[in-house]
Amino acid sequence: MDAVRAPIPARAPWLTAVLHARAAQPAALRWWSRPLAVVVDGAPDGPAAAAFLTLRRRGLTTEVSMLGQGTAPLPGGRPTARLLARDDGAAARLAAGILELLSTRRGPWALRLAGLPLGDPTAAHLTAALPDSVLANVRSRQLVDRLDDVGAVERSRDPVVVERELPALLAESDGAARAFLRASARLHAAIGRVEVAVVRRGDRVEAGLLTLIDGADRWPWWGTSRIGGLDDAPGSPLVGLTVAARDWRPGFSAPAAPR
Repeated sequence: MDAVRAPIPARAPWLTAVLHARAAQPAALRWWSRPLAVVVDGAPDGPAAAAFLTLRRRGLTTEVSMLGQGTAPLPGGRPTARLLARDDGAAARLAAGILELLSTRRGPWALRLAGLPLGDPTAAHLTAALPDSVLANVRSRQLVDRLDDVGAVERSRDPVVVERELPALLAESDGAARAFLRASARLHAAIGRVEVAVVRRGDRVEAGLLTLIDGADRWPWWGTSRIGGLDDAPGSPLVGLTVAARDWRPGFSAPAAPR
C-alpha cells in the first residue's frame, strides 16, 4: 500500500474498520458476503500485488467487488480504491489471479469494481481478458472546506478532541453511516490521519467537518453545516469495471501462479 501510494480508503486502517463493521453485523447478514484477498508473492520484498475483495451473494449470483466498495460515507472527488500492483508485470499476475478466482465460482458470477483511478493496469489486463467487460468513467464530486468563510474554526488532530466533538457531529449523520463514521474516525484519529473542524455559536456546534490527512495532503471526508462553508465541486474521474452476471468461466494464463 505504501509502495504504490494507495489512497487512505484503500489502506489497512480503513479496510480494518470495514472488516470490523462487517463483524458487528448479524450472522445472517455476514453469511451473504465474505472478504477475500488475491495476493501475488513477490518474496523477498513482500507482496508484488494484492486485491482486497468482497464476495457477495445476490440470489444465485456471486458478485465480486472491492472490499469497502459501497461503505458509506466514502470521501469524494478522487479514486478511493486500488488494485495494488508494484509494476505492470505484477498487475498482469494479479489480473490472472482474479480470473482464476472467477473461474472457481459455483453458478453465475458478476464483477463490479468501482472507484479505481484512470489507467489502472490491473483493470486494463482484466478488460483485455474479459471481452464483454465494460470499463466506464464517471465524474466524481468533492467536498470543499470553506468553513473559514463562515466563522472561527477550531481544528484539531488530537484524538481526545476528535472523540469529544464526534457526538455533536454524528448526531447530524445518517443512522446507517453513523457506526462506521464513529469507528473509522476514532481509528484514524489514533494514528494522526483525521482532523476534526467545528464552528460554534455559543455552546452549539453549527458546522463540523472530518478531513482525512496524509502528510501534507488534506481530503475533506464528511461534514454537516447549518451556516454554509461546505461546498460541492467536480472531482477527478473514477473508473468502474463491470461484467454482468454470467456463467462463462474465464481462461487465464499467468506467468506465475498467485497464492
